[in-house]
Formats: sequence, structure tokens, C-alpha cells
Amino acid sequence: MSKTTRATQALAKAGISFTVHTYDYDPTADRVGIQAAEAIGEDPSRVLKTLMAEVDGKPVCVIVPSDREVSMKKLASAFKGKSANMMKPADAERLTGFVVGGISPFGQKKQVPTAIEEEALAHEAVYMNGGQRGLQVHLAPRDVVTVLKAIAASVIA
Repeated sequence: MSKTTRATQALAKAGISFTVHTYDYDPTADRVGIQAAEAIGEDPSRVLKTLMAEVDGKPVCVIVPSDREVSMKKLASAFKGKSANMMKPADAERLTGFVVGGISPFGQKKQVPTAIEEEALAHEAVYMNGGQRGLQVHLAPRDVVTVLKAIAASVIA
């Protein structure tokens, strides 16, 4: 497994301090983020999942703890929209250039508006997908906000 991806390159280019962690990805897992947390021995609230959604038909990225679900109403509100829905996996892959289970908010083919669950900012460091299945990056959540120009909002159900 390569530890260099478009995501890790984007973080390095932005001057963000991070470490890379690999684990055995289980393609049969019901909840990929939970499986990642278990595999690296970390609390699921500190392992964030990257989801692609649409608000009023426009693509957005949303980052939440792997043990939580997104509230579509709160997500729409965070982006000052009326409605939100999850993006179809094939559309998410096409937009980001990453495969489902390996979608990172960093280094996407087309950067879209991003929201991060505000609770995640309480942690000193979090884990996020590094751009391929079985690869996590460990970094400060405030750096996530900075590099992605993300909004911090309450978006969990």
C-alpha cells in the first residue's frame, strides 16, 4: 500500500503536520469508519468519516465522527440551504477521484464546500481517511478547518 496519495500530497503542500497510519481494510464492514477505529485501536469519536452530500442540488463534503450520523436538516442549514441528501456512491467517486471507503476531504479532484462537525474540534487530534482504503491520517482538527476552509457546525443527528 502506498502511503502517498493525492490527500497526503495536498496536506504536505499545505504545510500541515500529520502522520500516516495503515490498517487492514474490511470491504464487508457495515460501517467503514467504525471498522477503521477498531482496526487502529482508537475511539470512534476521534476517527472522522468523510461523506459526500448535496445541498439544494450542489455537492458538499461533510466530516463527522464515525460513530455518528448526519442530520440532513442540520446539514442543509449549515450551508444555508433548504434540503440535503447523501450523494450516490458513483457520483461521489466521480467528483472526488477517490473510491468509496477511501474518500478523503483532502486532494479531491474538485474541492467543494466542506463542513466539519463542531464536536470534533474539541479533540487535540483526529484520524481521517488519507485517500485510500486502509489509510488514515492523524492531524489536528483545527488544521482540517484551515486547509479545507471548512465551516464548523452542528451537523450530527
